[in-house]
Amino acid sequence: MNRFLLPASALGAAVGGVVLFKDYVTGGLCPSKATIPGKTVIVTGANTGIGKQTALELARRGGKIILACRDMDKCEAAARDIRGETLNHRVSAWHLDLASLRSIQEFAVKVTEKEERVDILINNAAVMRCPHWTTEDGFEMQFGVNYLGHFLLTNLLMDKLKASAPSRVINLSSLAHIAGHIDFDDLNWQKRKYNTKEAYCQSKLAVVLFTKELSRQLQGTGVTANALHPGVARTELGRHTGMHKSAFSSSLLGPFFWLLFKSPQLAAQPSTYLAVAEELEGVSGKYFDGFKEKVPAPEAEDEEVARRLWAESARLVGLDVSHWSPGRGHVQSR
Repeated sequence: MNRFLLPASALGAAVGGVVLFKDYVTGGLCPSKATIPGKTVIVTGANTGIGKQTALELARRGGKIILACRDMDKCEAAARDIRGETLNHRVSAWHLDLASLRSIQEFAVKVTEKEERVDILINNAAVMRCPHWTTEDGFEMQFGVNYLGHFLLTNLLMDKLKASAPSRVINLSSLAHIAGHIDFDDLNWQKRKYNTKEAYCQSKLAVVLFTKELSRQLQGTGVTANALHPGVARTELGRHTGMHKSAFSSSLLGPFFWLLFKSPQLAAQPSTYLAVAEELEGVSGKYFDGFKEKVPAPEAEDEEVARRLWAESARLVGLDVSHWSPGRGHVQSR
């Protein structure tokens, strides 16, 4: 019996060490225990992956949760799952297609008419490295969904956010923003040969720039805006990369991926933290990598680029900013 004791202990120690290392690499659970009873939260892209898990975490903490999704069958199913798991019945599924300006406007009107408040807006939805698709309004899909759609949505909900202050806007970006560049001469990839990776990086850089400029414009309103890299997660977001379809990736690299890639539950912890942490009240215009504030790419801190991108984005989505103040912009027909 004793001869098996040492190997078993060594194996147990090794397994424990691997688990602890994985927790260290992936960041672990949200350090804040704060709850949000009475607060209304909107999470875009909440039918699966990080968005669904974020909605679940915030439902557990007592919030009224609106899942904003394009696919209503999946959205309704996610809402049912969350209600069943948390016993929080204030979880609902609403239609929102971020590839359609019309849909965004309709969603914003519905929120304005039906909801008394919006305390937390989590702009989570994204597409990654898809083919050269365009949105309903002709925008390159990654730029349109990841950035422009959320830019318009946030502006249209700003009155509610300001009326609910202190309130928070959380924009999911990516570490990939450091490889991005805003090409004002060809934002929609109409002149250059399309590069899925570069288009994704541009969209995520735009998110950080938007966050910086939004925060600047919201000073003194009680609304904060922060950007976030949640970490690399095993979600459907990577379905266009082909890695999950590769037998080589699945077999030989599987253990490596397991160790370094977050589960959707762990990847949702930073979003949850930015949404609820009491110590972050008043913190705005920052970029977080997981739970820690980090310095973003140099271009992401360029105020001139941020202002120019804001103005161009407003023009593209038809947001009237001639006499703009946060939450007062309105959409004109394109």
